[in-house]
Amino acid sequence: MAEIVLDGITKRYPDGALAVRHVDLTIADGEFVILVGPSGCGKSTTLNMIAGLEDITEGTLRIAGEVVNDRAPKDRDIAMVFQSYALYPHMSVRDNMGFALRLAKVDKATIAAKVEEAARVLDLTRHLDRKPAHLSGGQRQRVAMGRAIVRDPKVFLMDEPLSNLDAKLRVQMRTQIAALQRRLGTTTVYVTHDQVEAMTLGDRVVVMRSGVVQQVGSPQQLYDEPVNLFVAGFIGSPGMNFLGAALEHGALRTSLGDLPLDDRTRRALERADAPRELVVGIRPEDFEDAALVEGHAGGVTVTVTVEVRESVGSDVYVHFAEEGGSAAAQGPGGLAALAELAELAELAELAADSGRADTGMREHRVVARLNPATRAAEGGPLDLRVDTARIHVFDPRTGANLTHPERS
Repeated sequence: MAEIVLDGITKRYPDGALAVRHVDLTIADGEFVILVGPSGCGKSTTLNMIAGLEDITEGTLRIAGEVVNDRAPKDRDIAMVFQSYALYPHMSVRDNMGFALRLAKVDKATIAAKVEEAARVLDLTRHLDRKPAHLSGGQRQRVAMGRAIVRDPKVFLMDEPLSNLDAKLRVQMRTQIAALQRRLGTTTVYVTHDQVEAMTLGDRVVVMRSGVVQQVGSPQQLYDEPVNLFVAGFIGSPGMNFLGAALEHGALRTSLGDLPLDDRTRRALERADAPRELVVGIRPEDFEDAALVEGHAGGVTVTVTVEVRESVGSDVYVHFAEEGGSAAAQGPGGLAALAELAELAELAELAADSGRADTGMREHRVVARLNPATRAAEGGPLDLRVDTARIHVFDPRTGANLTHPERS
């Protein structure tokens, strides 16, 4: 077991490209930390610098209190699990799992005992004499994990280990990895592009963008208190809805309608000296069918036209265009804010990462996650209650969340 400390870690390539910029991060002994972000954000490069597969340009890396910048990967007492299983096809599961120990000239009895124990933990005992070609994808991934476990390293490093599995198997393996890490108590750094994996696996999550750490926190902290627009849009499924807004007369004027400010939000915007043009963030689950809200306590009701209704059993997703607001809400201020919203680099990057940018659709869509009892019908009007106490407000100039608790 070991603490990992990244002190000002930077990676700059010979052509001057900056892949990772000044990462300061302490990973506690036994902690499970997730590095997450869109493609090219620097998460795998950061993992590779911890592993010793990439040189560190600047900064200091410590594992278990020792500086390891110049140590070879084999001398760092780490074990990696990659996206590809990298199993030897001609070897049995038993031989694949024990291969690294044989290279290290560990005695046969010890190797056998470690392999048997790892196989028992991973439910691979009955497969020990099979070849990888005779295993399922999930079983092969467990073999790759077993190969890492038998080494009993100080640190596990995992680089998108589940990305080759189908959706159902990914969920199963996710649960197994989380349980295994808690059982072993080994410090683990896990890279993924999938924010659902990040939210369900990690003790803490590190969100990266363009080589820079945006926010570090527990999954719930990132969901409830995103520090900026990028984190807010990346964390959550479906993602947060963003609306251009104009701050006027104690309300946020949006294309959905006027959203009155509660005391907390009003004070936060006053302290931040917020500009008139803002960005409002509303999570899909902070809408509800107004007909199902008893007493209509709290929030405000807006009327929209349902374009698409998707039922997934436990929830109903309703998609609609922004043009649902009052005439006042679509005045010059609201339109100017919406135009500025369309130019935000953070939103463009989120759209590209999710694939929305490839659809060719320019119009902005909003999604609400509703109780399955809703009677929302495609093509029909729907009154939605917006929980205005849970909205987030962002400065379009900086992307900062003006309603974040540290600013409130």
